[in-house]
Amino acid sequence: MKKADRIHDIRQALGGRSIVFVGMMGCGKSAIGRLAAAELGLPYFDSDAEIAAAADMSISEIFERFGEDYFRKGEERVIARLLGEGPCVLSLGGGAFMSAETRGEIARNAISIWLKADIDLLLSRVMRRPGTRPLLAQGDPRAKLVELTEKREPVYALADLHVESSRMSKKQTCDNVLKSLQTWLEEHGADKRLADAR
Repeated sequence: MKKADRIHDIRQALGGRSIVFVGMMGCGKSAIGRLAAAELGLPYFDSDAEIAAAADMSISEIFERFGEDYFRKGEERVIARLLGEGPCVLSLGGGAFMSAETRGEIARNAISIWLKADIDLLLSRVMRRPGTRPLLAQGDPRAKLVELTEKREPVYALADLHVESSRMSKKQTCDNVLKSLQTWLEEHGADKRLADAR
């Protein structure tokens, strides 16, 4: 199938739904999300960037000044707002999918894609920008990353699709995402909300 046909089929089947990338910090959600949005002609948002812009401070500053609970509540509101504005591609911060409220919002308005990557790859990526990951700021970053991964992976597994984001190129990963998405849409059908609204 030609790429243009695949994109057309995906857009048609998506209807009003968004695409939401979930997974650990460093798995490639932002990079792959931007590429997928460009391919599909949809607006792209990063929940962390949107929260930082709304608060006019970095995520690290929000954590430091107000704590994780405050951040998570704001995160839930921002994600609900973005998903309510129509179809888009949205990359979530690593802990956002842990919220049952956020998962419910995503289930109603989007298709979720878990980008999976091994610990060594995640660590190599997140350590390129030290100081930007507040949950890794204390203690041994690898041990903390392992702890977070073990806690979060069973919840990430609730996502609609699981795609490996290992050591292949961003373009290859994006192509795999789009192929997996097309297959999922063929198996699960087009957006039923459009038919129900008629």
